[in-house]
Amino acid sequence: MPNFAANLTCLFTELPFMERFAAAARAGFRAVEFLFPYAYTVESIAAELRNNALTLVLFNMPPGDWETGERGLACLPGREKEFAAGVDAAIAYARVLGNTRVHAMAGIMPVGTDAAELERTYLANIAAAAEKCAAHGLTMCLEPINRRSMPGYFLTRQEQAVRYIQTVGAPNLVLQFDFFHVQMEEGCVSLKFRELLPFIGHCQIAGIPGRHEPDTGELHYAYIFDQMDALGYAGYTGCEYNPAAGTENGLGWFAPWRK
Repeated sequence: MPNFAANLTCLFTELPFMERFAAAARAGFRAVEFLFPYAYTVESIAAELRNNALTLVLFNMPPGDWETGERGLACLPGREKEFAAGVDAAIAYARVLGNTRVHAMAGIMPVGTDAAELERTYLANIAAAAEKCAAHGLTMCLEPINRRSMPGYFLTRQEQAVRYIQTVGAPNLVLQFDFFHVQMEEGCVSLKFRELLPFIGHCQIAGIPGRHEPDTGELHYAYIFDQMDALGYAGYTGCEYNPAAGTENGLGWFAPWRK
């Protein structure tokens, strides 16, 4: 049976962020994830997790200046100290909140920057971050993001991420396999999932192409969920989609797995 986690950045947005934990628990979720915790005290988030018997499974390291369009720092030359500080901040939150996975966003490629320099910077930052995370029992995820959703993003394809995972060689470095991004960028999702399963440490889902509920669009998630079970995937699957008409109204797909 898939282990679903409600993504609280996307779901239950009818409510303020700190009220979404209780809403997720009422809806039957046992686990949650979100993009960033840093606007809130770690104590307040920990209290919501504890009071609602929820497990936190994932959040992102600081992305730089999100409001101005930055989407991660890992590939950006000259931003190494800021990236390292973000790694430290993520570790500090994770140690209190209990999640064992953090995602490092790669960043938007600056126009005119040499591709080889971006790759060198990225690999050095990821290697250093993975080592820091390992010291605290944390696994670090690399997630390719499709170019339609995030033009100019450095990391876009599964084989690119796997190559970096193999190059760095850290045992706590894994692939974050987002079915939405895989289908939008590459297609052939079920075959890729099967082939890349040894590298996959976290999954996410959304309908294609609208990024709404997983029972809408061109992917047949009932088949995918059966395949995940058949292949023995035991990790979490984050529900990172934008409800088409209210979160509760769109949870019919989740009914078979409500606790």
